[in-house]
Amino acid sequence: MDLPLIWSLLIATAVMLYVLLDGSDLGIGILTAFAVDNDERNLMSATIEPVWDGNETWLILGGGGLFAAFPLAYAVLMPAFYIPVLIMLAALIFRGVAFEFRHKAVRKPTRLFWNGAFAYGSLTAALAQGFILGGFIQGVEVEGRSYAGGAFDWFTPFSVLVALSVAGGYVLLGSCWLVLKTEGETQMGSRKWARRAMIFVILAMGAVSLATLSIDPRVTERWGLNMEALEFGKFLTLAPIPMIAMILFFFLWRDIWIRVEDAPDWRPMVYAAAILLTGYLGLAISLFPNLVPFELDIWETAARDNALMLMFVGAAIMLPVILGYTIYVYSLFWGKVDPDEAYHD
Repeated sequence: MDLPLIWSLLIATAVMLYVLLDGSDLGIGILTAFAVDNDERNLMSATIEPVWDGNETWLILGGGGLFAAFPLAYAVLMPAFYIPVLIMLAALIFRGVAFEFRHKAVRKPTRLFWNGAFAYGSLTAALAQGFILGGFIQGVEVEGRSYAGGAFDWFTPFSVLVALSVAGGYVLLGSCWLVLKTEGETQMGSRKWARRAMIFVILAMGAVSLATLSIDPRVTERWGLNMEALEFGKFLTLAPIPMIAMILFFFLWRDIWIRVEDAPDWRPMVYAAAILLTGYLGLAISLFPNLVPFELDIWETAARDNALMLMFVGAAIMLPVILGYTIYVYSLFWGKVDPDEAYHD
């Protein structure tokens, strides 16, 4: 049993679930800054009130899994991303506090403050996660199995592009979630935001994909592309991934732009999640098996097999429980949100 490979898949799955679940929460948080009034803002936040705190569990599992299963990778990557990680954690904490306090604010200035804190805390967390991802993709400087770069090596034009892309992807998820959970003017406004976000995500994903190919020759070679010739065997094997993404973009565009009345409300959310999933899969293919691009792989950074096996037994018990609970909560609060039956009321 290849335990390092299994644990890398478990951590990748946890991070993916966090992106899809809490990503929509962060996207809705960003969109609350553009709500027509406080009633609409309350309705938007009510769509995620039962689930938002549970969705952050997957981020804890991803980070905790990296620390426990791949301690060397954790020791190298954390010093490289101390600043964006701390910014992200502070923003998530501030967002959580604002989420609770905005419902208790009586005076208008106080309510405006907490509404702004919720929106900009969500935006800051999304951008910080994008900077972490961008810095991770472009690689970190390693000497003697330790981080040897500077405190701001993560801040580059490429990481700025990735950060904006992540925030745009979250807005797309959030707007599609609002299409699913709301009705009337709020739903129509969410469709407009989904259209804008979709255009941005198309351009951003294309730009990030092309930029990623130029980061390291091994990434280009993985996709069968180089300056001398096109390796059709590799290229044709992986070409379905971007092709599927383009098809999904077309379907999403059709549902939110052309055939709005004929499309069921759940379908844009499925398409948006699938689009981000194709991007996640393409990134995984580009970087695998590197856990510290492009220096250390999953086998070099893994803990001992006996430790991995012990943790795997625990994960095999707990992960299905957490996943089952997540599915149960979402099914329990399925359907349109009634503004008069918000979670805090």
